[in-house]
Amino acid sequence: MIGRLFGRTSPRERMIRDLHVRINAAARVPALYTALGVPDTVEGRFECLSLHVILVLRRLNRLPEPAADVAQDLINAIFLQLDSSLRESGIGDFGVPKRMKKLGAAFYGRAAGYDAALDAGDGDALAGALARNVLGGAAPADAADLARYVTASDRLLASLDLDALVDAGPRFAAIESAAQPANQSGVSR
Repeated sequence: MIGRLFGRTSPRERMIRDLHVRINAAARVPALYTALGVPDTVEGRFECLSLHVILVLRRLNRLPEPAADVAQDLINAIFLQLDSSLRESGIGDFGVPKRMKKLGAAFYGRAAGYDAALDAGDGDALAGALARNVLGGAAPADAADLARYVTASDRLLASLDLDALVDAGPRFAAIESAAQPANQSGVSR
């Protein structure tokens, strides 16, 4: 704690901070909002951040130790950021725990839904969950491009081991390629 006050952080803390920063940057790519229809609102930004964190956690949960520790540290960092953001937005000290409980329930509910759809390879279920959660109740067809982006990003992340994930950072799909279905030869239209 004292080290943090004077700017000293451990290598582990720096690694988690860097991973967190990279995920935040991925969740703020303008094309997510302009091309894939994520609402550019506080709720939309929370959904987009949650989606990217969930994808990274999905990968971490499939890697051998110490990936589980990295996943827990990442979750702690994300929820500390959310707690701080709520306090900065003017929510009183008594309201923050109640809001954090709701955010936690929403986050873990989404993680379970996205995991189930991705594990089953069910693009329609994934599009439905994304339409409901990320796009604020849009029709599942409106989330088809976002579902392709998520599926492509999940495949990219699955190719990374723990060292690559924390050293080079998580890899997410290019939005242009995810939003365009491939033709029979595998070349984007």
